[in-house]
Amino acid sequence: MMTFKKGISTLLCLSLVLVFQNNLFAINDGYPKNPKIDALNYIFKIELSDDNDFINCEVTVDIRFLGAAVQKLRLDLVNVSQELEGKGMVVSSVSSNGDDLKFSHANDELLIHLPNPSIINQRTKFTIRYKGIPASGLKIGENKYGDRTFFSDNWPNRGRHWLAMIDHPYDKAMCEFIVIAPDHYQVVSNGLKIEETNLADSKRLTHWKQSVPIASWLYVLGVADFAVQYVDEFEGKSIQTWVFKQDRDAGFYDFAEPTKQVLEFYSDYIGPFSYEKLANIQSNSVSGGMEAASAILYSGNSVKGDRNKRWRNVVIHEIAHQWFGNSVTEYDWDDIWLSEGFATYFTLLFIEHQYGRDAFVEGLKSSQKSVDAFYEKRPEYTIVHDNLKDMKDVTTSQIYQKGSWILHMLRGVIGTDTFWKGIKVYYNQYKDLNVTTDDFKRVMEEVSGTDLDVFFEQWLYKPGILKLDGSWKFDKKNSEVVINLNQVQKDGSLFEMPLEIGIDFDHKPQQIELIRIKGISNKFKIKVEEEPKAIVLDPNYWVLMNTDFKKIE
Repeated sequence: MMTFKKGISTLLCLSLVLVFQNNLFAINDGYPKNPKIDALNYIFKIELSDDNDFINCEVTVDIRFLGAAVQKLRLDLVNVSQELEGKGMVVSSVSSNGDDLKFSHANDELLIHLPNPSIINQRTKFTIRYKGIPASGLKIGENKYGDRTFFSDNWPNRGRHWLAMIDHPYDKAMCEFIVIAPDHYQVVSNGLKIEETNLADSKRLTHWKQSVPIASWLYVLGVADFAVQYVDEFEGKSIQTWVFKQDRDAGFYDFAEPTKQVLEFYSDYIGPFSYEKLANIQSNSVSGGMEAASAILYSGNSVKGDRNKRWRNVVIHEIAHQWFGNSVTEYDWDDIWLSEGFATYFTLLFIEHQYGRDAFVEGLKSSQKSVDAFYEKRPEYTIVHDNLKDMKDVTTSQIYQKGSWILHMLRGVIGTDTFWKGIKVYYNQYKDLNVTTDDFKRVMEEVSGTDLDVFFEQWLYKPGILKLDGSWKFDKKNSEVVINLNQVQKDGSLFEMPLEIGIDFDHKPQQIELIRIKGISNKFKIKVEEEPKAIVLDPNYWVLMNTDFKKIE
């Protein structure tokens, strides 16, 4: 996901063993996980109207019970309440195998009473019927041209406002959307369109099917009067553009680039693209971009007709999410950086590949400014959350920008070739599954042969930024440079990091030396053949830090 604030870009299952193992990583968080229940597929049948904002829904969920003795199935679904001014969903029935089941629906929880306790590996389908006006999650209203539209806005846990499901990233499932709407609309969703049929009373049924398991916030629905272009194909998969009909020419122009090049780059360097298509969709529900699997939503204002850099980078960011966040998904919101930090850095990596080193460094510098500004306001903030309770705290600019920098520094520590090798192993191992920060760390340690305990602890689990105050002088007698560097951050943090020193001379190439910052005070002596004209800390821009460094006589 990428949002804009003040004009600045911020940017089927494993074995039982893995399921239970993953649950241990976030067992104390605020969400009532149930490792004995695995949703495999949802079929959402939804009827929309132009007469009112009520939606009629029938959801069939295919559940596999991973444990015995489960007596109630819990799903998220927001109920009607005074706080929501009468909006919310009202459940009329729950059934399974043709039999009605008892249920309760309160506190935004739908509890379905099973006729018999579950047995291990039992497969059961449940059908829930309900209706209501969504208070959130599905935005029904006029777009910028005054046309009525329906667009999902599920991030991070608002899907429960209109979809009965397990609304949390740890339980990934396939999904189908069968939508009946007035026939002047076109409907887009995840996966492939497998049916479109005109019905009586000027209605149309559209059926989309997503055959790859994804997290709940990635389910998408767009219903509008679209202009649709089938732009190209990538490895036999359709690349599509869906924009408001009034923005046909400008939208087709803007979204034609650089989608295919981005797909090719990530597929080559990370691994195969998971999904059946890639659609770029102008919408009425997001302010920047939302990385819904195979069907990305962008702001209504994203279409400019000039392929400007700002929106180009949003497109790159959201496509990067198709690999990180969508295919490889954080098990728990505490590890949201595995989605947003990755998408932000891999945006820069494509920029480095496609537009050059200078544009890449420009992006790193811009990210550092954001990191520094955030730190001044919240110096205690850590990238990996600690049992996150409030969903409004899921993301900050720090998750994006500092998370991106952490990956860049990791690349610097283990080397570019090893970094890319590790990324490929990581993606291949966890493609279409859930992952934790510890999983990522383990893969990178195995591939690099490097102990990364200190690196991960100091940058992800502790707050702070590195500030260096130092000086250098030339010792003519011993033909050496003497460098003093002190960590001067006042937040109590201390960092241990390798750091390149660039030594410049008048008539010879720059001499690069590698030192290691450790502790408060650091002194280094480096042999040179002549007096340097300048010394540069971190000349290749690998370390997130602020410095005050000067020559002394």
